[in-house]
Amino acid sequence: MSADLKVHFTASQKPEARQALESMTRRYGQAPLDKAEVVVALGGDGWMLDTLRERFQDRLPVYGMHRGTVGFLMNDYAEEGLPERIDTAAKAVIHPLEMTATQVDGTVTTRLAINEVSLLRQTSQTARLRILVDGRERLADMSADGVLVATPAGSTAYNLSAHGPIVPIGGNLLALTPISPFRPRRWRGALLRGDARVEIEVQEPERRPVAASADTQEVRDVAKVAIREDRSKPMTMLFNEGHALDERILREQFSF
Repeated sequence: MSADLKVHFTASQKPEARQALESMTRRYGQAPLDKAEVVVALGGDGWMLDTLRERFQDRLPVYGMHRGTVGFLMNDYAEEGLPERIDTAAKAVIHPLEMTATQVDGTVTTRLAINEVSLLRQTSQTARLRILVDGRERLADMSADGVLVATPAGSTAYNLSAHGPIVPIGGNLLALTPISPFRPRRWRGALLRGDARVEIEVQEPERRPVAASADTQEVRDVAKVAIREDRSKPMTMLFNEGHALDERILREQFSF
């Protein structure tokens, strides 16, 4: 890559992100998406996820700069030397999860998640869930606030807050993590192969309604949810040299 790198900038609605967008486009120009070589996302992790979700078709790599609230998936913001930083950036290739949610009325909705697919109770009633992995029942009846399946990239987000394991990038694993489990009390989740198919059935869905979310895309009143990794839609994130995503995830495992 060179100083005439064709960049398409995108920014969240936060004032600091909009200011950065104006400054960066003035300095480097604004290439249309169909001519761009890379997308630069200005914002926080939420904006990075939105930007990555739009790359399912064009497959452009995304270089994020932190101009938001949480910036685990972002690089530090700096206006100078952008083409050089992108040229030496480390690549992290990730794959989304496909969520197929069937609602109580029979409606089927499919969504893609970059971080996690989560099921959560909608009311004060505890959710009761049956969990199958590759068609085999693993938990006949779990009582909890919910459960989630996280990608390696998402394992340091909601999954970590729910006391799930941190999964290395490239580990070809998924984290299956309960959210505030009541029964079984001692079950803390499982690490699954990346090609595992997880099915979660809601017991008593009318009395104990449950919502399913693919990242922030929510489907309410679900009866069952199927989750699998979709390797046909790879996404590439770029990180400054020495601050690659796998290094960040490794450091996170030694933080306290």
